[in-house]
Amino acid sequence: MTRAFLPSIFASDKDVTSSFQSLQKEIDRVFDEFKGMAPRFDTEIFPGIKGQITPKLDMSETDDSVEITAELPGVKEEDVDLSVSSNYLTLKGEKSASKEEKKKDYHLVERSYGSFSRVVPLSFEINPDDVKTDFSDGILKITIKKPAEVIAKSKLANQENKQAG
Repeated sequence: MTRAFLPSIFASDKDVTSSFQSLQKEIDRVFDEFKGMAPRFDTEIFPGIKGQITPKLDMSETDDSVEITAELPGVKEEDVDLSVSSNYLTLKGEKSASKEEKKKDYHLVERSYGSFSRVVPLSFEINPDDVKTDFSDGILKITIKKPAEVIAKSKLANQENKQAG
């Protein structure tokens, strides 16, 4: 039996050090990738990532529209920008909050900020006149009416599926 097949207790200190360095490099790589992911709105969880926020989106589809709900806690309606280009809906905005507290023994100032941008691709060209929004309590609801030809195609496909089934 050769030494290569024996347990690591027979390995030299140099081999053990090399193994730990390799493990440390892999752990560092995983954490670096994790830090690159943008958190939702709670940027305090990852203090190394300042100013990056990603709102949660829920999407659903009906026969005649696509509905998107975005959670935007702490964001004011005037700080949200919604734009349409071809078949892309772009949601941009900024969140900023400031708190100042003065007491006899101390003065506390806290600030948080961040910006976001989400692009939602759809399978049809969006007519800006067919986009309706409602913003209430930090929830943005977007309803996009599908074009008539997409609705007709969808209804035809549904009828064919019913006849086949």
